[in-house]
Amino acid sequence: MISRRQTLGLLGATAAAFALPSIRQARAAAATTLRIGWQKNGVLALAKRQGALEKRLSDRGISVEWSEFTSGPPLLEALGAGALDFGATGDVPPLFAQAANGNLLYVGLYTGSPESSAILVRKDSPIQTLADLKGKKLAFKRGSSAHNVTVKALRKGGLTINDIQALDLAPPDASAAFKTGAIDAWSIWDPYLAIAEADPDTRVLTTARGIVDSFSYFLANGDFTKSNPQVIIDVIDELAKVGAAAQSNLDGTIKALSEITGVPADVTRVTLTRPGADLGGVSTITDAAITYQQGLADEFYNLGIVPKKLNVTDIVWRPKAS
Repeated sequence: MISRRQTLGLLGATAAAFALPSIRQARAAAATTLRIGWQKNGVLALAKRQGALEKRLSDRGISVEWSEFTSGPPLLEALGAGALDFGATGDVPPLFAQAANGNLLYVGLYTGSPESSAILVRKDSPIQTLADLKGKKLAFKRGSSAHNVTVKALRKGGLTINDIQALDLAPPDASAAFKTGAIDAWSIWDPYLAIAEADPDTRVLTTARGIVDSFSYFLANGDFTKSNPQVIIDVIDELAKVGAAAQSNLDGTIKALSEITGVPADVTRVTLTRPGADLGGVSTITDAAITYQQGLADEFYNLGIVPKKLNVTDIVWRPKAS
């Protein structure tokens, strides 16, 4: 289970989400600073450690500032309000950000393992199937990728969100509630998933494999992107290079990420060696990703989760051919 030290290490910057300005700050002129929202995992964490983006952008006279977040929803709120320029998140947060008229654009894509998300129960829990979740307390962060996993997993079990007691809890709160038995199940992603899995009293009810595809996104502020398109191109290109290099040296990458997150190396190895995991899977937005995201937007609107119908392509940015 997640120790207090690991939780603080992973989530110590929660307050950053609320300390950022809430008003729009248009960046009409060429940038001298790139403000990045990051979470303690993946390619962005490695790039931060290496100073890769600082090096790539130094010739342009652009510095880099980093703000840490615990999940995608508050990160994208800051991004859409102009308090950040660039960040990464799972599939659901952009839908809520677009519905809230956030000034942001999809600018890049990364793929991972569907097994990096799962629904957990206690080892001795009577819950043996997805159908057994009926009437039970299931925690997930509303508006996060875990929200999507929960909706689709319940459907696979013949249930809907209305059939469970859904609790909107951020990872640290859900972790504590899961450990004490205050909730019956927890829908969560790596590295929190891998940490919890390491506890012998935890059991995986289902992973997202066969339930949800593993698409995640890089997003950027709309004004920043329109004024600084080459910066975005350079950042995506550099992240792809960082990811490819990291994937080719997993032993070194595991050590580096373990030091960044405070998560033990053996647990970090689990996250990086799940079937389909590939840190080098970074690219600009693909048609397949747009199709997936539009389908998700339509589904969440029809379920009444997203408040209005969305056209995902309205906020998709593609670099112009040189």
